[in-house]
Amino acid sequence: MLPKAYLPVVILLIFCTATYARVISDQPSSDLVSDGVHGGSSGREHGIISLFAETEEACEQSYGFLPCTKTALGNVFLIFVYGYLMFLAATYLSSGSELLLEILGPGLIGGLFLPALGALPDAMLILVSGVSGTAAAAQGQVSVGIGLLAGSTVMLLTAIWGTCCIVGKCDIQNSVAVDLRDTKGLSLTGSGVTTDIWTSYAAMIMAVSVIPFIVVQLPQLFHSTSGRHLAVLIALIISLSLLVTYCLYQVFQPWIQTRRLAYVKHKHVISGILKHLKKHALGRLFTDHGTPNIQVIEKLFNAIDENGDGYLSHSELRALVVGISLEEINLDENDAIAKVLKDFDTSSDEKLDLKEFIAGVEKWLYEARSSNGSSREAGPDTMKYLDDFHEQTRMEHSLLGDTSDEVVEGVENPRKVAIKAALLLLLGTIIAAGFADPLVDAVNNFSSATSIPTFFISFIALPLATNSSEAVSAIIFASRKNKRSASLTFSELYGAVTMNNLLCLSVFLAIVYIRGLTWNFSSEVLVILIVCIVMGVLGSIRTTFPLWTCSIAFLLYPLSLVLVYVLDYVFGWS
Repeated sequence: MLPKAYLPVVILLIFCTATYARVISDQPSSDLVSDGVHGGSSGREHGIISLFAETEEACEQSYGFLPCTKTALGNVFLIFVYGYLMFLAATYLSSGSELLLEILGPGLIGGLFLPALGALPDAMLILVSGVSGTAAAAQGQVSVGIGLLAGSTVMLLTAIWGTCCIVGKCDIQNSVAVDLRDTKGLSLTGSGVTTDIWTSYAAMIMAVSVIPFIVVQLPQLFHSTSGRHLAVLIALIISLSLLVTYCLYQVFQPWIQTRRLAYVKHKHVISGILKHLKKHALGRLFTDHGTPNIQVIEKLFNAIDENGDGYLSHSELRALVVGISLEEINLDENDAIAKVLKDFDTSSDEKLDLKEFIAGVEKWLYEARSSNGSSREAGPDTMKYLDDFHEQTRMEHSLLGDTSDEVVEGVENPRKVAIKAALLLLLGTIIAAGFADPLVDAVNNFSSATSIPTFFISFIALPLATNSSEAVSAIIFASRKNKRSASLTFSELYGAVTMNNLLCLSVFLAIVYIRGLTWNFSSEVLVILIVCIVMGVLGSIRTTFPLWTCSIAFLLYPLSLVLVYVLDYVFGWS
């Protein structure tokens, strides 16, 4: 059994021996043996055999040795083989990225380096579609690039998004999907997935990433031809600026998430302790005049002060915290005690006297009431607003997606893993760079042989090659049927589309601007805008997606193809 890393080499060797092109000679020779095609009148040049016959024009081998063909079936084979090699490149890049992330963690690597690697195969194909040949030839080839860009975006947000929603569905209870519980079958409203708030932010960012598409389309919108080149430059600058901003956000997001999670945990400790104190208080915590009830708070202090020394020590605070259910936020007793002392212990002596306890409880009561949007006036609903505050902080914590209880396994041999990751990344990059140009040529040749527009070929076929490993990984991860895996799955889908919209579009715009090509992709841009905005708004306004929402995603895929065809070939947009 050969290692997987050698598989592309083996495929290429078989490929080179199995596929060839007959060289057509213009010089007659009596030594040549008839091949049964030329000089005959049997009509074999017509019908099925013509599918396999070469045209009069000899094909040009890529790099001087890769096989070539001008027939439709031959180019189907080439697209399949080169597409599979691009799929392997994407797989190696994905595997190497995961290994590198295990060693270096998020931040600079996870936020900047790895997202760029994920978009590398698409960027390579877009790059080679417009840099080779004359400007006229490049103008004809760039439709491969825009087809790939639109196809990748649409496939990830429709077919893959909807599939992840189906395989990751759980029973929805109280508007939230319950982890690992899937008993309602294909209920359109009773089952679905729930994500955290960070996934909603990722959807918002994805929707914002379409701004360069809008800018570059402005001259066509106003039927202007003079400002098209300038619009491409402005869109390129905006796209690069958004790309840098997005990468910086990804770099600092783990730090931002940690700070916000710590704040929400602190609020949840407050709500839990206040709820516990109210439950054990002999009276209301607020008087009828809206001020804290000092007598009730003193009784609570004395009840907690077990040794009667007038101070609440660490052990007495621990006994208080143990009686409160804080397991739902993965917070141990020491953390809770530290949070109490931080707000109450003004003298910094690691213990609380009665004065500090009263001031601290009063501060917390006012914070709970103000966060609930109520006035400071006391009333009969004191217990209710504390319950509401506790539920509010619990929901905020749930939306943030706490991962503090996950077991982080150390890497046994970081050096070995780093070398393996580097080799996988290098191999994936070499394959993507080496076979991008032959794949584009095969798509163009197939389009010429069949008269099928290159956009539709690249829209349907190429995303399957460059995004297959990412799609399979997302579906497998979503099948774990819990909130964390669903959040990560949809965040990665939104992130992949954002990187396509920014990095790949930047490459495309740079080619169009530098080579002086014409931007004439109105229908393709409209498809990208519709899909990104619809799915971006859907992902931004909700964190729970019932099963019926996947029908929106699935319908957008055929709608995109039909829309491009109608706009281009019925209304003549292109």
